[in-house]
Amino acid sequence: MPSTAPRDVELLIEASWILPMSDGLPTLEDHAIAIDGGYLLGPWPIADAAQHVRPARTLRLKHHALLPGLINAHNHAGMSLMRGFADDLPLMTWLNEHIWPVESAHVNPEFVAAGTRLACAEMLASGTTTFADMYLAPEAVIPVVEEAGMRAQLCTPLIDFPTPWSQDFESGVRQTEVLKAHLSDHPLISLAFGPHAPYTVGDTSLARLREARDSLGLPIQMHVHETFDEVKQGLANDGKRPLRRLYDAGLLGSHFQAVHMTQVDDEDLALLRETETAVIHCPQSNLKLASGFCPVARLQKAGITVGLGTDGAASNNDLDMFDEVKTAALLAKGVSGDASALPAMAALAMATRESARALDMAKRRGQLSEGFDADLIAVNLEALNTVPVHHPASAVAYALQSRQVTHAWVAGDARLHDGELVGIDRQALLTEARQFERIMRPG
Repeated sequence: MPSTAPRDVELLIEASWILPMSDGLPTLEDHAIAIDGGYLLGPWPIADAAQHVRPARTLRLKHHALLPGLINAHNHAGMSLMRGFADDLPLMTWLNEHIWPVESAHVNPEFVAAGTRLACAEMLASGTTTFADMYLAPEAVIPVVEEAGMRAQLCTPLIDFPTPWSQDFESGVRQTEVLKAHLSDHPLISLAFGPHAPYTVGDTSLARLREARDSLGLPIQMHVHETFDEVKQGLANDGKRPLRRLYDAGLLGSHFQAVHMTQVDDEDLALLRETETAVIHCPQSNLKLASGFCPVARLQKAGITVGLGTDGAASNNDLDMFDEVKTAALLAKGVSGDASALPAMAALAMATRESARALDMAKRRGQLSEGFDADLIAVNLEALNTVPVHHPASAVAYALQSRQVTHAWVAGDARLHDGELVGIDRQALLTEARQFERIMRPG
């Protein structure tokens, strides 16, 4: 007869609500979930948990909701040191006249590491446990992510002109090969190709990218259809919309993460659906740069996976995914003219299980379900701005402020406890970040 004795576990967490993001997007009241060996067990009604587990510790969160750790599906973490450096400008002016010049002058591995340290602390404190990072010097990001105890998909920067990381596209591919060997079976970090955009990557490089993708088996994350001008330029140069050019190059597919996609016509929609290409929505950055509006409701109706990201702090200007959830939900309603578009729970799903799907992590992350990685957060809903709690998902998506995040675990390890970062010195980070105000000041 199989044993029915309760299993010894490290931690049992009891909460007023659990939003597991599992099939049907249920809300569970007065439930508990267990952590053991970096994985989840449960959830169960609190009254039944003792039948299943015998915890070494129990954490009772009377006014809290538990949900999966948020997954920021597109970020440039090192650019946190450029927060507010060049505001209120259109994309190409922002890039050509401000961001690329300052990167040429100041960005090196030490700069990237410092910016990423700041970004990791900001993300953990606001409920993000996993992020996709597309920036220079990814090798400098690795120890920072390890020290923070977060998860990351590092997208290696591939572009046709010299950068502080590589001399050209081919050298970037070769460095990606070296990083892949270094990160083989890493418990926290995965790798992807990060070609910048169709307008900075020529046809020869696209062919090389396909070859490298097939040989290394890595996903691809790329800025695509970020603005109307990008599409207009693509048509003028190639006679094709950029997405069609990527399709013809054999690059689209379930491994491809198309960031922004503010310009989507019927042909684009058909290509995305046919290839099962994922879209990463960055609503606040798109709004701030006046880049356009990703038609989220239309994409979801077509069955296309849409994840959520903040973009970098240089164009957002924060990395607060709860703020991004609310903006995404409201914008979807305004763009579609449908108040029922992207309801609260679906918006939260975008930041958790849908981002996990977009990054090919859905088998282990993005849900609070038995056997999943123990990446989860707790938010305190006993606050002036979130009571009364008629619908927990509504309170979290529309009313929550990120300072209400009280706990975060990654692989079962506490990274935020009672609102305090674990193993991260906030004051040291603030002091380090302020030094760059002087370094980057013109003149």
